[in-house]
Amino acid sequence: MPRNAKFPERPASRKAPTGPSQRQLRAGEVVRHALVEILREEDLADPALDGVSVTLTEVRVSPDLKHALCFVEPLGGEHAAEVVAGLNRCARFLRGRLGHTIELRFTPELKFLHDESFSEAQRMERLFHDPKVAQDLANPSDSDAGQD
Repeated sequence: MPRNAKFPERPASRKAPTGPSQRQLRAGEVVRHALVEILREEDLADPALDGVSVTLTEVRVSPDLKHALCFVEPLGGEHAAEVVAGLNRCARFLRGRLGHTIELRFTPELKFLHDESFSEAQRMERLFHDPKVAQDLANPSDSDAGQD
């Protein structure tokens, strides 16, 4: 009897998982909620963050839960590069506060990035309101109707 007869191959239709696992998503939300509270309560000693409100839109955690990418958007979207740099300078302090707040085996290292999705959404909105695009959306050409 061949060795592989007892243990058949995995079915070909089964694919490797893509994207984050449920564990990563759950840990990301725990970190995000805790960081929102920390940012709301703490006065960070960085001139770039003085008086700036920050929206923490998403936290992506690595599969080993040791690293977290935190996507932020300053209120109004102004001075985003300076705000992100200031948050990255305060990352060690924030990680220390985070370690006292969450119950994970490891407190992830934090890296802050500017969330580009807001500016991309505004760009798409401007495109949809462009008169040329609005004309195409309102009156599709007759040649498109006959291609079904």
